[in-house]
Amino acid sequence: MRFIKGVDLSTLLEVEKCGARFFDGGKEKDVLDILKDYGIDSVRVRLWNDPYSEEGEPYGAGTNDLPTAVMLMKRVMEKGFDVLFDIHYSDFWADPGKQIKPKAWKDYDEEQLETAVYEYTKEVMEHLKKEQVFPAMVQVGNELSNGLLWPEGKVPGYDRIARFVSAGIRGVRAVDKDIPIMIHLDNGGNNALYREWFDNYMKRGEDFQVIGLSYYPFWHGTLDMLENNMNDIAVRYGKELIIAEVSMGYTMEDYKQYEKLEDNERKGYATRRELVENIEYPMTKEGQSDFMADFLKRINRIADQKGRGFYYWEPAWIPVPGSGWATPASLKYMGDPGPCGNEWANQALFDYEGNALPALKVIRDFKPQ
Repeated sequence: MRFIKGVDLSTLLEVEKCGARFFDGGKEKDVLDILKDYGIDSVRVRLWNDPYSEEGEPYGAGTNDLPTAVMLMKRVMEKGFDVLFDIHYSDFWADPGKQIKPKAWKDYDEEQLETAVYEYTKEVMEHLKKEQVFPAMVQVGNELSNGLLWPEGKVPGYDRIARFVSAGIRGVRAVDKDIPIMIHLDNGGNNALYREWFDNYMKRGEDFQVIGLSYYPFWHGTLDMLENNMNDIAVRYGKELIIAEVSMGYTMEDYKQYEKLEDNERKGYATRRELVENIEYPMTKEGQSDFMADFLKRINRIADQKGRGFYYWEPAWIPVPGSGWATPASLKYMGDPGPCGNEWANQALFDYEGNALPALKVIRDFKPQ
């Protein structure tokens, strides 16, 4: 497997519709052309089952249903990018804090959930093939550290977790027996988490090719912790390792004027000041660049050359009116009090006005061994 330089652009169609524009050296360009010029070669695209309320209200954050995913995949593939296809098995965000069953499956028992995962995955993959947007890799579930399809598939119920994940893998394999499959956890600096989860899964689950990790320096420990974990699991499990999500802030300046929301409507920073006090690099443009240089060096020297690349998370999610992490409809689905603003804009690889940041040059110039 080659070394992947990837990005997750799942909100791209939404932010463009809301007015986002992107520039490199003062010249406006298609953001995909800019990213390609800086060496990006793969795009991660997420899929939510049904990201709409029963009244048809969109959930936001890209509202990544299957037609939206296909539209985005066609566009990025026409530009020559590979695609990592990320199936969440939820109608909205699936992560360690929430793995909410799709509305259509909410009353299913364990056996019905297994069947639904298999049939849904198979149908989705068949649709991608029909639309001629078949991905280069498939991610079965998203940030599965605490399981999926709660409450049935919640840690420590590893029998059911393996049953559901394996159903997804079989659904992919029913359409393509050779495509690489990723299983993805968060908290990439937490070796105990990875050992417990994968020790349990390996005894029970279908085979797969890639372990995906999330690494956000303000949540997931030091770069030493990430590197040590990756070295350990590279040898322990023998799988390819890819950082499926990574980002680093480049500023702590507010972007209120760009969102045009009232204070009570704004989510605010993903990196509050109390979270960034102990990170290894400052949240400046230079700090973001230095972090990426260090990060790339480390994942490129993982044992047995198992560190095979990264996907920078939502580098083009700049602050524009109308694009936030949730909507009132999705807050209701999640049982979340909100509010609904962007929260991620200071983590992007473009500034608030859409100008390419220096960290992109670090990515372009990095030569994997």
